[in-house]
Amino acid sequence: MNDTAILLVGHGSRNRDGNAEILHFAAQWRDRHPAWRIETCFIEHAEVLLDAGLDQAARGARRVLVIPFILNAAGHVKMELPAAIEAARARHPAVSFACARHLGMGREILKVLQGQLDRLMQALAMPDPQTTGVILLGRGSSDAGANGELAKMARWLFEDNDFELVDLAFTGVTWPRLESVVQRQVRLGMTQLAIVPVYLFTGVLMERIKAQVARLHAQYPQIAFALGTHFGFDKGVFELLDSKVAGLELPDGTRIEVEPIHVALWGIPTAISAFAIHALRLHRLDKQLARDIAAEKKAAQGEQA
Repeated sequence: MNDTAILLVGHGSRNRDGNAEILHFAAQWRDRHPAWRIETCFIEHAEVLLDAGLDQAARGARRVLVIPFILNAAGHVKMELPAAIEAARARHPAVSFACARHLGMGREILKVLQGQLDRLMQALAMPDPQTTGVILLGRGSSDAGANGELAKMARWLFEDNDFELVDLAFTGVTWPRLESVVQRQVRLGMTQLAIVPVYLFTGVLMERIKAQVARLHAQYPQIAFALGTHFGFDKGVFELLDSKVAGLELPDGTRIEVEPIHVALWGIPTAISAFAIHALRLHRLDKQLARDIAAEKKAAQGEQA
């Protein structure tokens, strides 16, 4: 990979400690792979943003592997990042760019969240899943798909454990919020609450969560609260990123091309086929409705006669 640069793209935080943690993570990842050239940049709230990061990675490289270091795909991943990569291709025509999928909410992250939950249960005085409510606390997004991915995590945690309640809450943008979910679980008889934040690194929102849980503890002194922390430095996250790089590299060291024309060549025929199938189904439905209406009219005329 001497001619390849890996660009780790973080979201960015107004809290400098959060951005510093991503840089520290990148340093640790370099230590794990001394032969890899790993660069970092951020989408917002940082000194090195997307365009500068892509330019920096392209210098002296033939290939750039872009990895969105983000848990959920919302507007940044779906729109801003692809647009920035397209612009970088125009600025660096001799360099090929490939973009991995964001971290996502798969079994790898579920394993990390399960580890967080296990540690919270051990911290409670009475680690009983029947009296402990679990709350998965996410960032919240205007993108329904991103919120749905978090809901999937909550469901998987419920199915893999013996807890009576595993609920989802958000810190902003969408609902339900943490306060209402805590209130619900207390009313349903939970005496302990394990709150699992779904955040990679610290930042403004993590600090707000700590203050929020402190207020809730004062409001419900009879409830034992256990609050998890961000998990970006978990071993599973490093392993997930390793697999992202492996997914962009073929055994012979060549890159899987991810170009717009390739997406179009596969996507357009699929879309046309889907349209044809739906059109046929609608045509059959129209004919069936016409037959049903004709039969009803005939029956009504027979009754009048």
